[in-house]
Amino acid sequence: MSEIKMYCPAVPNMPWVPMPEDLPNAPVWRYPANPIIGRNPLPGVARIFNSAVMPYNGEFIGVFRGEQTNGIPYIYLGHSKDGIDWKFDEEKINFVDESGKSFMPRYAYDPRLVKVEDTYYIIWCGDFYGAAIHIAKTQDFKTFTRIENPFIPFNRNAVLFPRKIGGNFVLLSRPSDSGHTPFGDIFLSESPDMTYWGKHRHVMSRGSNWWESLKIGGGAAPIETDEGWLLFYHGVSGTCNGYVYSIGGAILDIDNPSIVKYRCQNFLLTPEEWYEERGFVPNVCFPCATICDSATGRIAIYYGAADSYVGLAFTHVDYVIDYIKKNSNTSYDDVEIGRR
Repeated sequence: MSEIKMYCPAVPNMPWVPMPEDLPNAPVWRYPANPIIGRNPLPGVARIFNSAVMPYNGEFIGVFRGEQTNGIPYIYLGHSKDGIDWKFDEEKINFVDESGKSFMPRYAYDPRLVKVEDTYYIIWCGDFYGAAIHIAKTQDFKTFTRIENPFIPFNRNAVLFPRKIGGNFVLLSRPSDSGHTPFGDIFLSESPDMTYWGKHRHVMSRGSNWWESLKIGGGAAPIETDEGWLLFYHGVSGTCNGYVYSIGGAILDIDNPSIVKYRCQNFLLTPEEWYEERGFVPNVCFPCATICDSATGRIAIYYGAADSYVGLAFTHVDYVIDYIKKNSNTSYDDVEIGRR
């Protein structure tokens, strides 16, 4: 049982391994058989990474960034009985417009998958005359209908909250520039209808800690708890040999999530294993999804590793929230409402 309550369904068949006794740092531990998805997972796709999964009909389903052998990323659908062994549709997802006609993006990468009420939303980054956020919806994982893009370029790392707040949909994003952005903070926007977005608020600045000193961005969908919204996000540092992506944790106010209640000054997971340090883009741990079991407090974190693999890590809501609170270091930009 858990002392802290998570407001999410029970998932008794979620993947899980117990916490090892010799964890040196944060209470987040890796699946011993990582990576769960290796290279060349299906014909024409060299690598799958930075992908999102969730429970579905007693099993698991996911949207996966498939880097094709021609270098162009698209989104593929995957299925699993246990959340570890995955099978993928060989054809990329066929997105349609609201009239049912094919409406494929030029490219699509880093998808998130979030259920709000009775609809599943896929959010990804694609081309809208520059890097921008795209959204599609489905109720059966057979028809995927694209809806209006929420913002003009340039923006990335968007993720929906899993329920409306104050009657509105709420979306985290990271405004950027036209290149591989060397800066970035997390912002929040609201919409009554998933078409018109406003009430923009600043949430978090890039941190003073080394592992998030360059930029930050959203990760998995926030998890609702009785302590606030538990957010796993990514932080980036610049080194003499390139960027390093780590996973961090914060707790946002439940009613006004632009207010950061706690923000862990330490990373929760940073590249240390071979599949995180060595790959197409080395030194990357990039969170995109969680599976949570409200009955036990267990959390499984799916993350991209070195832009080459999918890794799986675990924590418990009691352990990770306690660690974030004990090691919290917020700035004025974090704790204010985010409106100027």
